[in-house]
Amino acid sequence: MLKNPPPFVSRYLDALPVDNEDAPVSRQVSGVCASRAQMRGFSDPQLIAWNPDLAGSLSLQDLFTNPGVAANVLCGNQLLPGMRPYAMRYGGHQFGHWAGQLGDGRAINLGELPDQRGRMQGLQLKGAGPTAYSRQGDGLAVLRSSLREYLCSAAMIALQIPSTRALSLVLTGEQVVRDMFYDGNPKLESGAVVCRVSESFIRFGHFELLAARHEFPLQRQLADFVIANHYAHIDQDPARRYQAWFHEICACSLQLVLDWQRVGFVHGVLNTDNMSILGETIDYGPYGWLEDYDPLWTPNTTDAAGRRYSFGNQPAIVHWNLAMLANALYQLIADRDFLEAEIAQFESDFQVRMTGLQLAKTGFCNWPWNAGEWQQLLQHAPVEEWVAFVLQTEELLKSRSTDYTIFYDLLADFNIGAAFGAGLDSAPDLAALHRHLADAFYDSDVDTATYNSRLQKWAETYARLSRRIGLEQPLRKRRMRQCNPRYVLRNYMAQEAIDLAETGDYSRIAELFQLLQKPYADQPAMHNRYCKKRPAWANSKPGCAMLSCSS
Repeated sequence: MLKNPPPFVSRYLDALPVDNEDAPVSRQVSGVCASRAQMRGFSDPQLIAWNPDLAGSLSLQDLFTNPGVAANVLCGNQLLPGMRPYAMRYGGHQFGHWAGQLGDGRAINLGELPDQRGRMQGLQLKGAGPTAYSRQGDGLAVLRSSLREYLCSAAMIALQIPSTRALSLVLTGEQVVRDMFYDGNPKLESGAVVCRVSESFIRFGHFELLAARHEFPLQRQLADFVIANHYAHIDQDPARRYQAWFHEICACSLQLVLDWQRVGFVHGVLNTDNMSILGETIDYGPYGWLEDYDPLWTPNTTDAAGRRYSFGNQPAIVHWNLAMLANALYQLIADRDFLEAEIAQFESDFQVRMTGLQLAKTGFCNWPWNAGEWQQLLQHAPVEEWVAFVLQTEELLKSRSTDYTIFYDLLADFNIGAAFGAGLDSAPDLAALHRHLADAFYDSDVDTATYNSRLQKWAETYARLSRRIGLEQPLRKRRMRQCNPRYVLRNYMAQEAIDLAETGDYSRIAELFQLLQKPYADQPAMHNRYCKKRPAWANSKPGCAMLSCSS
């Protein structure tokens, strides 16, 4: 055992009604916010990765001096003082349809610890066994999906995008049956548990289920808990606090989806039960990073027909999910005009800020969004000109198979003003720009004349607007480097780490974890391959081109 381990607390259990039946028997539950959970236990757990910075922030670094003890604690075999396992009760809309009670079917909350800033952080084990909400599932998870969550949550934090975090990755020593593509081909996979960390795992679906079951006093109690513990700065006047709270949920959700669009992240399954009440990225399933620029691209095979959760649809889906939350909170807020205005304002704000985001990606302003900078740009050119340039940029990206990340990474180093703004006596250096961007293209059989014509018109507009506002190359490059990552977790990179880990080689997990800590920076030459296009072998390999909700 550890010497003097930090004691855990469970504010959620202390403040809200709980179902004390801990048998992992799937059932409908009412009148509570959580159910107690039993730890299943595993035969031979092995710690294969952990986040030392996060462990230190939680004063848990001593736990990892003994990997055996750490593995047992972080798969649920051993409980530390104060840990009281429980599963949360919630519902949600899945692919646009009300799904009723869902809940933590394979996530078990252990309790909370203060971090170095004094903020309480909850620890949750995903894949530790069944709960009252497991439905027909076994409550387990596999290495494939757990490794992807471990790496991607770390990548998002380094990209400065709100996210749950992952403390550890543990192999359970057992095999789990999974049908990866739900096509009648199940196989045994290595079982694993990932330990998630967040200030709260409460989702939109918590409030939806309570509204659907007409448990309105309990919904108010839960809302008061969330505000007191996670939005304590909100005015406590009962006539205003719920409105102010919903306004902030809309604001943080807007910022979240803008950041996803900025870096090319596609969540893959944006159901309302996968939307955090804190505006964090939560539930890493069939996610992917946009490579060939296609607004309709989705990494989720389950979504292939409708593409509801495709890259370009993410803002509209977040907007729709907020509308579902507004419906759920109507009895609490009781002001239809306010709720409708907030939902409408989200859409209006998104259009303006998305234009600002796309201008930041090309260096015309800084990111995050700054309304003052936007007003300065409007002093030099009307909004129609800026919007036209944004649309030109998107059409350029779509006109051939262009890697979203690499295009902006390369573009930052090319002096558009010098190449296309030297004056009428100097011909634009289109060939130099085309050569400079060549490594961003996946296709080779493109109509070069048509593409070059479009490229030249876009570059001339870019240079003209740059001259108009006095944008020099050093400032442009610095802004672009701060907004556009060089390294993202491409699916083939994660799959390589999975394939190696299945053989007992965990070195690639550590390598990628370190690489992803500095996504905006130049890195040693040994990492050059990670900022290049996906290899051809990944175009059709399962886990690279094709993913599902299976985990």
